[in-house]
Amino acid sequence: MESKIAGAISLKYQPVALIWSDEKLAEAVQFQEGKWGCIMWLAASAAKGKAAVCNRKTFGCFGGGVGMGFGDQYVNFPGGKECFCHFLSAGNDQWEQGLQAAEKVKPFLRKEAYDNFVSGERYIKTPERVHQFIENLPITDIPAEYVIFKPLADVNPDQETPRVIVFFADPDQLSAMVVLANYDRQDNHNVIIPYAAGCQTIGIYPYQEAQAEKQKAVVGLTDLSARVYIRKQLGDNLMTFTVPLAMFEEMERNVAGSFLERHTWQTLLKAKNGE
Repeated sequence: MESKIAGAISLKYQPVALIWSDEKLAEAVQFQEGKWGCIMWLAASAAKGKAAVCNRKTFGCFGGGVGMGFGDQYVNFPGGKECFCHFLSAGNDQWEQGLQAAEKVKPFLRKEAYDNFVSGERYIKTPERVHQFIENLPITDIPAEYVIFKPLADVNPDQETPRVIVFFADPDQLSAMVVLANYDRQDNHNVIIPYAAGCQTIGIYPYQEAQAEKQKAVVGLTDLSARVYIRKQLGDNLMTFTVPLAMFEEMERNVAGSFLERHTWQTLLKAKNGE
């Protein structure tokens, strides 16, 4: 599958298709079972041309398992969901069960990871607010064994059906895609930026939009941890822009004759290319 959008906005990295499958893609990059990793690394691999895959045993981290649609993996967090709620907020040094869990995981964590477990990432103010955050996530359990990350150009539409398409875009490109998402709609509320992990904004949130009567695009990579992890793979100043397949096809049809062929966008494009 080719993307007119990618060419029109001069995308540096390939769009990435997320595909549900019961068969593992041969030679795809995959985390080892039980080993930590950031799902966004798999998306970055596909953006650079190398397919990747994960399943219920190789999703890298608990938030990644949730993000890819493998159910509520927070219940499997060391010490249980309550420890996760403290980890994302004020820290596990606030209560006895958390301290006990911290001692158990200490031999297996890097110094920074252990400090986050004990003192908290503090992305959400209180454990109670984290519980509410989880309750509001569109947690789902997909009816497939694998999620495949594949360069869109390598997708055969006669054999594969992407669930969502992920673009890695800089500020100018992101702006263009927001405009295009609203280009042929009756209102101007067709892009959302939910607070969630980077993987959740390319996975379960777009999955949810794929089921909606009026689909919306999802902007992501506001996850600070994911931004730290991915910068070595793709560099700085990128956000994700993820759309369900039907919305992607709608936007593709609207490239020709749109603002992408007019002076303002072409001026930005020339400046981006140093012309």
